[in-house]
Amino acid sequence: MSTAAGPKRIVLRIGGSVLGSPPKAKLLLGYIDVIQEARKQGHSVGVVVGGGQVARSFIASARELGLAREYQDMVAIEASRLNARLAAMKLNVKRVSTTIQGMIAELDKNKVGVMGGLRPGITTDTVGAILADAWHADLLIKASDQDGIYTADPRTDKDAKLVHSLPYNEFVKILGGSDHRPGIHSIVDPVAVRFIAKHKLQLVVTNGFFPGNVRKAMLGERVGTLVS
Repeated sequence: MSTAAGPKRIVLRIGGSVLGSPPKAKLLLGYIDVIQEARKQGHSVGVVVGGGQVARSFIASARELGLAREYQDMVAIEASRLNARLAAMKLNVKRVSTTIQGMIAELDKNKVGVMGGLRPGITTDTVGAILADAWHADLLIKASDQDGIYTADPRTDKDAKLVHSLPYNEFVKILGGSDHRPGIHSIVDPVAVRFIAKHKLQLVVTNGFFPGNVRKAMLGERVGTLVS
């Protein structure tokens, strides 16, 4: 991993649907290797982990119990933090951060930090975007269960085409049209999309089943979709 452009601040958002429920150890180890390699080269990496299917299962149970959306989000946050704790333990990070300020303090001290969900009303996509903005990150990477951003949902539209680069206005047009709901499953959730566009954050969305894609994104190589 080259340092020719100098040390970078990178926010890595790992989808819970990518890691699996429970998380696949081999895949998580692949991410640990990429993160540790980045740290050795002087980069700082803020890792934001989603809750995946476990979170959505708890949301479904909470919904059936008649619990309000706020409580549905709260159980999803706990699931994401459990996934985050696994990553933190392997990275020798002593705690999972639960605030943006705490995460930034951890990053400034140790060049690595891990967190899951933050508060009801937003997903971990938005947590990653908020962290990237507050920390003045050079790059936000979304390790997705898709190859990148498509012109339509490739799971339902066979004519959907992968887009390799997007300006912010097109990014919002494709993915920013709806509102938050507990358990929303999107390549990038709409609240995060609008936040990223508003704050002009550089984003790469790539296939997270291959941690090497994240390494390539960190190096500035073309992979997935670049939003800038």
